[in-house]
Amino acid sequence: MTLRLGRHEFADDATLMMAIVNRTPDSFYDRGATWAEDKAFERVAQVVEQGAEIVDIGGIKAAPGAEIGPEEEMSRVVDFVARVRAAYPSLVISVDTWRASVGRAVCEAGADVLNDAWGGADPELVDAAAEHGAAIVCTHTGGATPRTRPYRVEYDDVVAAAIADTVAYAERAVAAGVSKESVVIDPAHDFGKNTFHSLELTRRLGEMVATGWPVLVSLSNKDFVGETLDLPVGERLTGTLAATAVCALAGARIYRVHEVVETRQVVDMVASIAGRRPPARAIRGLQ
Repeated sequence: MTLRLGRHEFADDATLMMAIVNRTPDSFYDRGATWAEDKAFERVAQVVEQGAEIVDIGGIKAAPGAEIGPEEEMSRVVDFVARVRAAYPSLVISVDTWRASVGRAVCEAGADVLNDAWGGADPELVDAAAEHGAAIVCTHTGGATPRTRPYRVEYDDVVAAAIADTVAYAERAVAAGVSKESVVIDPAHDFGKNTFHSLELTRRLGEMVATGWPVLVSLSNKDFVGETLDLPVGERLTGTLAATAVCALAGARIYRVHEVVETRQVVDMVASIAGRRPPARAIRGLQ
């Protein structure tokens, strides 16, 4: 199925890098390194140079913290989206938000994708996407309240729950008027889940891919990697790439990442092993 992200289309075998750009002073990974607008813009330039097809701009960290209302969130992302749109007309711009009011404002500023990390907490977000011809990412959080950490969450079958909820969200988005080619599902590792849940979702990601909806994975430096290997945030790249390889073999389409170059190499290598992509250069033993 052709993937349409706003004004951009991608073939059904394309794998895409979604680079994270945080407009927050307290993000878990970069600790506010791109909080200043010019620093965030430099990050955009860097990841575009590295080959990212998508940037995902966020104005609120996912973890608990200071209350950030919709007006403050918009002040962090709307004008920045407009600046990036003007500078990079062929770049896919995604905004990480669960609020419909923010979604409408960023789409008017040029965003192509609304990345709802909180599983439809604001039911009107699909309407905002439909009104502006934007794509939407439908995540599974088990009904978690935005910006809360999971506590003793239980599922009879976490993969079945993730499939049921994301597919239902996807179908609701289409019913609201979002193009079917513009809907992506995401198991949302760590969100409303413990480490065992996230590992199982990784191991069984092929079941989500088998639904036919394009699958996005956001694995980069997450807690399930850190807990599995007992490593702090700054030392999780190798574990992240191992999880990425498993998801790539299963057929994930979009990878939300901090490290673009390393992730692209892993995804391309796996695609070639799987027979989906020819080697970039193959002369050994042929000449």
